[in-house]
Amino acid sequence: MILLRKILFPLAFLYWLITFIRNWLYDKGIFKSSSFDIPIIAVGNLSVGGTGKTPQIEYLIRLLSDNYKVAVLSRGYKRTTEGFILADKNATASSIGDEPFQFYSKFPNIQVAVDANRKNGIENLLQLPKKPNVILLDDAFQHRKVKAGFYILLTAYDDLFCDDYILPFGNLREPSSGKKRADMIIVTKCPNDLSELTQQKIREKLKVKQQVFFTTIQYDDYVFGNECQLLVSEIQSESKVLVAGIAKPKLFFDFLKNEEDETLVFPDHHHFSKQDCEQILAKANGRKIITTEKDFVRLNGLLPKAQLFYLPIKSTFLNTNIDKTIEDYVGQSSRNS
Repeated sequence: MILLRKILFPLAFLYWLITFIRNWLYDKGIFKSSSFDIPIIAVGNLSVGGTGKTPQIEYLIRLLSDNYKVAVLSRGYKRTTEGFILADKNATASSIGDEPFQFYSKFPNIQVAVDANRKNGIENLLQLPKKPNVILLDDAFQHRKVKAGFYILLTAYDDLFCDDYILPFGNLREPSSGKKRADMIIVTKCPNDLSELTQQKIREKLKVKQQVFFTTIQYDDYVFGNECQLLVSEIQSESKVLVAGIAKPKLFFDFLKNEEDETLVFPDHHHFSKQDCEQILAKANGRKIITTEKDFVRLNGLLPKAQLFYLPIKSTFLNTNIDKTIEDYVGQSSRNS
């Protein structure tokens, strides 16, 4: 690994230089960013995947959707379509991407759209007869063509951006100096018992001026299938197969796995083939198959309904939460729009 890093270092320096210059050009106004007269919250990270953007977007949806018309705009990673698409009854995980389809399936009272060009996506949303009055940009921290009103930067507790390096030497999409664009920083996937002292040490380590919040993953008490739901406490002791196609599945496996269980790991956002499903069924041999919520939207309909279940998660804040800060921003921005 050390040798590989040394080999990749020249490429990493070149990548760092390109991203640094690009950000400098946007910061100086040489490259133009588009702004909109509507509250726009961008959620993203500096690293590649695995920081918990999906549960954080869902947290914001729950916080805001009772009082505002909320839209989520995503790129729609690995979808089979192109351009702007507003999710409707014909949407699938394949046509709009697994995470947007999860949002659409889970929150029928919001609008979900995909467009790799976020500026074009926002313009299309604002032309709808029932246009939103709050837009959440999913995974858009590096999308500088749009100037969001509020930026939330996520970093995982066990993989802080200050401990990482630029691609391909490490996993950072841009230099860690990009942290200055954030309005707040959230350290995700923390232990439930993370002490105030440790939180303060992390704040000092990150070397940021912004507010830093800490969240943990909260698992549901039930796993859900198409035909029924089952208590996690009962499932944990059963022999089963755990399937994950997410960036960092360790927490999911650790929470559910017992000594008799078997696990299958696929790449993040993996499109499950017929051969993949045959492999899963052979491994299960009649046992229950438990997967993540994001994987379920891609596996649903490909495996027997009686066998397939998913475990929902939520992002839960430790000590203090972001509610007032977000509500103040959206309320003030709405009055000014």
